[in-house]
Amino acid sequence: MDWLELKIDTAPAGIDPVTEMLTEHGVTGVIIDDQRDFQDFMAHNQAYWDYVDEDLVKEKENLCRVTFYVENSPAGYGTIAAIRMDMHAMKQKHPEYAPLLLTMENVKDEDWENNWKQFYKPMEIGERLLVIPAWEKADPKGRVTLTLNPGLTFGTGSHATTRLCLQALEQHIHGGEKVLDLGCGSGILSICASKLGASQCAAYDLDPTAVRVARENIEASGAKNITCDVSDLLRDVDLSGGRYDIIAANIVADIILRMTPDVDKYLADGGILIASGIICPRREEVEACFAAHGFEVFDSLVENDWCALAVRRKKGL
Repeated sequence: MDWLELKIDTAPAGIDPVTEMLTEHGVTGVIIDDQRDFQDFMAHNQAYWDYVDEDLVKEKENLCRVTFYVENSPAGYGTIAAIRMDMHAMKQKHPEYAPLLLTMENVKDEDWENNWKQFYKPMEIGERLLVIPAWEKADPKGRVTLTLNPGLTFGTGSHATTRLCLQALEQHIHGGEKVLDLGCGSGILSICASKLGASQCAAYDLDPTAVRVARENIEASGAKNITCDVSDLLRDVDLSGGRYDIIAANIVADIILRMTPDVDKYLADGGILIASGIICPRREEVEACFAAHGFEVFDSLVENDWCALAVRRKKGL
C-alpha cells in the first residue's frame, strides 16, 4: 500500500487539539516532535557538547510537529481535505495554536489539486446518486448527477462521511423541503438536496475559500434555489424565511456537540437533523448529547467506522 506522509506544525498548546482532531478523522499512530522535549534534552545534557547549532535551536523554539500518514488513495485525499478544513476552523478560533501549517512530503501545495484529480472518478452513491468530477464524463444511467470541482475543499463523495450524508439526504428528502447545509465544503450536499427536490437550500461554511468553490459548483449545477455564505456554524444563518425542515451537518463530533444546544431554534416542527462526520467510538457520546437536549436518533448509517445519525425532537416536546 502506498502512503502519504503529512506534517502539521503547531505551537505546544496545539498538540493535543491537533492529535484529537486527527483521531476524529481516523488517523492513528501519529509521531509528535515536541519542542519541550528538545528543551528538556538540552537542559539535562549540556555536559556532552561544547556547541549547539543556533539555527537548530531557533527551528525548535515554540514549534511542535505532528507527523502522520494517510493512504495514497481517494479516501486518503478525502481525509486530507477534511483535515485542511478543520485546521482552518481551528486557526480562526485558536490563534495561539499557530502556525497550524500542513505540509505533504514531496507534494507542493499548488500540486495538491492535480494529485487529487487522478484518484477522483465518477462514483455511484446510494440508490439514485452519481457524483461526477467536472473533468470526467460518465453515463448517468438514470441516476441523479452531481457534477463537482472540489478544488481544495472537502466534499467529493470519496470520504465515507460525505457518502453517508448523501445517502441520508436521498432517504429523507421527498420534495419541497427547506434545507440548511452547515460546513458546506464543495457544496455537494446542497446541490444534492436541490436535485432531489428540496425547494430551498442555504449553504454555509466558515472558510471563504470553501464558499467560493461551493458557489462556483452551485452555479455550474444550474441550481437556482441555493444560497451560499460564510458563517461560523449557526451564528449567521438566515432565519428570515423561517426554520429548516432538514439540517445537514457533515462535520466532526466535537463541533456537533458544540452546536446541538442551538439546533432547536433553527429546526422546523417535524424537522430532521442529519449529523455526519462522527467516528463510531464517539457515537454514544453524541447520542447522549442529543438526548440531553430533547432529541432522539431514529435512523443511522455506518461505513468504515464512521456513522451518520438522523435526529428529530422527542415526541411530546
